[in-house]
Amino acid sequence: MALSLSLGPRVRKSPFFEAARADGLAAASVYNHMYMPTSYGDPAAEYDRLINGVAMWDVAVERQVALKGPDAMALARYLTPRNLDGLKIGQGKYAPICNFEGALINDPVLLQVSDDEFWFSIADSDITLWAGGIAGARGMNVEVFEPDVSPLAIQGPKSFDVVASLCGDWIRDLKYFAFRDFDLQGIPLVVARSGWSKQGGFEFYLRDGSRGEELWNIVKEAGAPYDIGPGTPNYVERVESGLISYGADTDPSSNPFEYGLGKFMDVDQPHDFAGKKALQAIRDAGVTRRFMGLLIDGPDFTGTNENRWDLSWNGANAGYLCASAYSPRKQSNIAVAMVHVDAIESGQRITVHAGGGDRTAEVVELPII
Repeated sequence: MALSLSLGPRVRKSPFFEAARADGLAAASVYNHMYMPTSYGDPAAEYDRLINGVAMWDVAVERQVALKGPDAMALARYLTPRNLDGLKIGQGKYAPICNFEGALINDPVLLQVSDDEFWFSIADSDITLWAGGIAGARGMNVEVFEPDVSPLAIQGPKSFDVVASLCGDWIRDLKYFAFRDFDLQGIPLVVARSGWSKQGGFEFYLRDGSRGEELWNIVKEAGAPYDIGPGTPNYVERVESGLISYGADTDPSSNPFEYGLGKFMDVDQPHDFAGKKALQAIRDAGVTRRFMGLLIDGPDFTGTNENRWDLSWNGANAGYLCASAYSPRKQSNIAVAMVHVDAIESGQRITVHAGGGDRTAEVVELPII
């Protein structure tokens, strides 16, 4: 029997929710205390639009944590091991956030939107509470709040043509994570070259939540010549691309080095930050597991796996599989997984204790495609 999602005021709706529902929204989850679209009922078409065309996604669940005031930069520095020297208005940075034990608690993009205001564009965890608590405990002169900002993503190879038709050809010159304020037919936006896919695209950070349906329809109309259609952060493509899904791929002890995020951190920088000593110790000791890809044998997977699957090698636990799918481009069952280093270094196949029975898998580097 199919499950239904009960709607109510305790979980917030995005500014695009009713427009998305009118366009066929078929399934949703809850993310950052909001309903997050997860399907429009045709996974193959949604995947094809992302890989070969253009799709529009309601990703308003990608909430912003704003830091505003004289100590905003000081708080931003303390929240992330990323060295923020050189941060400037108009160019975002991927900025992992860790707790004092060095565990990853979010992996946002940081945008400086004015001299004294910064946004962390967060994954699914309560960073507003974390940042506000740290600011209060350290006596910082800064306001921490969630602004009226809701992203709408336009993703896929034809996204450049759609967004250029709306904003102008200047968007083609934006660097990755670069952004600019823009007024689209009177609707205030931040236009950023970003999005949770490897297929290229943009995010319109809507700055007036009352105009979500209007913005949705403007993008829909502009994209019609390119066969735009609705979609969601794509499960299959994210596994192919090895994108990290905080919460789905992480556990309470996961650290950034396990996910290859060392290049986004400077644990020896002169500025202090939460978890500095712990991250230095983790760096020096080396990791015992790594986020990897798997090529899995057996019949083609259908749908998505609801639970993590254990891995084993030589009769011992070798980690866990986070997400798996059949890849049309790889023509193989694939997965992302947290795998013990000894199993990786052996070069041997491992066992996946899948829901339908054991299978074997080859461990590969990410991205798979």
